[in-house]
Amino acid sequence: MSHYRLILSLLVSLAVMMQSTSAVDYVVTNRAGSSGGSVRFNNEIGIPYSRQTLDSATNFIWRIFQQNSAADRKNVQKVTLIIENMDGVAYAVNNEIHVNANYLGNYSGDVKREFTGVIYHEMTHIWQWNGNGQTPGGLIEGIADYVRLKANYIPSHWVKPGQGDRWDQGYDVTARFLDYCNSLRNGFVAELNKKMRSGYSATYFVDLLGKTVDQLWSDYKAKYGQ
Repeated sequence: MSHYRLILSLLVSLAVMMQSTSAVDYVVTNRAGSSGGSVRFNNEIGIPYSRQTLDSATNFIWRIFQQNSAADRKNVQKVTLIIENMDGVAYAVNNEIHVNANYLGNYSGDVKREFTGVIYHEMTHIWQWNGNGQTPGGLIEGIADYVRLKANYIPSHWVKPGQGDRWDQGYDVTARFLDYCNSLRNGFVAELNKKMRSGYSATYFVDLLGKTVDQLWSDYKAKYGQ
């Protein structure tokens, strides 16, 4: 029995060591004091769920981007989530995600689900490639919302498929367009993100789908009678 326990202990230790080589450390801090949004965060979301969501989002994004090894990903060891009183909804910078407590406090629907969707969007910014700063902002935001779309955490106010003025309008408009492009070639978004590791060119759409991005946008609009 003792021999069995020793082997089991060694296997567990080995598993922990292997996990630690690729694990990301998640830190959650509520700096919103006693504000209504802070209280709502503590009561309806909480730090344990936040850390769980950060981890779930990371693993989901790695799957979407087909980043199966550490060599495929950014070298990010730690992600910090900060709940604070500020303007806007949320933003990501320097491996930190900042979420507006006031937004959470005033949200009229299922705040936990909305929070989860926001985290999936912002966590995408942590992991996605941005073409060394050359990628259009609308595409960057569109990819983040595409991840949120595929995770099924989109809010009801999003545009419907086919709506929008430009392919690089950003957010939900571009996310819907990217979903269309991915339907033409499964894994398109993952391959596009991989290409943007070192730079950006509109010819990436031609390389992957055989058409210019403007042609693809026209086809997308036509499909939905727009």
